[in-house]
Amino acid sequence: MTLLVSTEPPPPGSAIVNACDGSDASLWALDRAMTEAEAHRLPLHVLAVVNPSPTGYPPGMADLVQESVQRLTASMSDGLRRAVATVQAARPRPYAGQLTLHVLLGNVVDVLLRAADGRHTLVLGTRGNGGFTRLLLGSVSTAAVHHAGCPVLVVPAPVEEP
Repeated sequence: MTLLVSTEPPPPGSAIVNACDGSDASLWALDRAMTEAEAHRLPLHVLAVVNPSPTGYPPGMADLVQESVQRLTASMSDGLRRAVATVQAARPRPYAGQLTLHVLLGNVVDVLLRAADGRHTLVLGTRGNGGFTRLLLGSVSTAAVHHAGCPVLVVPAPVEEP
């Protein structure tokens, strides 16, 4: 397995793209994305997307918050590495394909839709770390299903046995 971390979007080409925010749903989706990438013999790009300023910065503030953004990016990179390690440890056979991790800044939906455009498949969980657990699909997965420029695989939670 090749493990690279990048703050750049994935390069063009056929690949499986996965969104991972560290939630249980995203870990289940990451496992499925690994299975899909192996089955289709395609690279796997795992993306963590964070919007450091949902409303934008007032003039002059961008320079002041740059250190915080760098810490946030480093923290997200570490979280992605831990997510991959967690999923790898639970798999019967470790994923051995090409794997790159991407920590990207911006609006989560916009960044994922751009990264997924023209790809083989976008794989994501039903809900991420948002606060509305009563919803069947979260806002990101709903937007992906309706607007992605590639097939979308939404991975549900595993069925709990009684």
